[in-house]
Amino acid sequence: MGKKGTRATHPHAVTELCEAGSRLYANALRSGRILRADAEPAPCLTEFALLHPDPDDPDWLRPVPPSVALAQRLNPIEREISEHRRASIALTEAFEPFLTLSAQDTSSGHSITVLEGLDRINAALDLATAECASEMLTVQPSGPRSTEKRLLEALERDKPLIERGVRIRTLYQHTARYNSERLAYVEQFANGKAEYRTIDELVERLIILDETVAFLPIRDDRQTALELRHTGLVRYLIKVFEFMWSRAVPLTAGVPYETAPDGITEVQHSIAKLLVEGHVDEAIARRLGMNVRTCRAHIAKLAAALGSGSRAQLGYLIAQSGILNQDH
Repeated sequence: MGKKGTRATHPHAVTELCEAGSRLYANALRSGRILRADAEPAPCLTEFALLHPDPDDPDWLRPVPPSVALAQRLNPIEREISEHRRASIALTEAFEPFLTLSAQDTSSGHSITVLEGLDRINAALDLATAECASEMLTVQPSGPRSTEKRLLEALERDKPLIERGVRIRTLYQHTARYNSERLAYVEQFANGKAEYRTIDELVERLIILDETVAFLPIRDDRQTALELRHTGLVRYLIKVFEFMWSRAVPLTAGVPYETAPDGITEVQHSIAKLLVEGHVDEAIARRLGMNVRTCRAHIAKLAAALGSGSRAQLGYLIAQSGILNQDH
């Protein structure tokens, strides 16, 4: 039990030899050997083969010369590097016949790639982010379950951009203002070249980098996405983003969901518009970035405000009330 507990406290790599291990190994080198009992506080020394049993006395351990220990550690690393180098050369030779054809095909700027699977999507996005030099535009619908993992991935992707001086503009729904995890994420870039705005409704996620490449999902589960490098399509998506951006509210501004003179809040006006368009509760909640229960609570308040006794009557009363013709 004691030894297992001690070992659990030394999970480090040989490149991060602990203070006790470094001190004991140095003492062993100076004296030529060390008592086995004295080495117990640093079991990593035997695990990393820096000490070995004394053939003349089982109570003692002898140090392995540093040059030998270093060679033992470097050899497998160098073999692995050589294998990777050979593999990279083989890959280059295999793809070389296609490189000229690929350059001819993409020279016109027509490039639409379907990415299947989160690993491939993230790999393409990481590559494009690493190459981004000027600005990243993002539309991030903050669904009812914006996971901590997703925010951590965004943090790992955005932080290097900010440090390189890249400007980031991000659009959320108004409901993001009440998401503590989302606000904590935004706070980390409060003094950087990042701007955040909110709008009542967003349809889907969108990422545009340097007016060169855009990413957007094409399935609800976000397991398939498009990577667009078609100049005309990317420019069109930028115009769509700028249209939404100009109508959005800075995240630092006051709460946008205020009650209008007619007693109906702005979020309820947004819900009324989507109800008249025929959207079901789940679709409305997703587009406004709230859970279905909250959405239905707003629908109930809207029905009470308009005096509706049924869902069918609610749609009629919304149309007759004229609230959708007002500028809210």
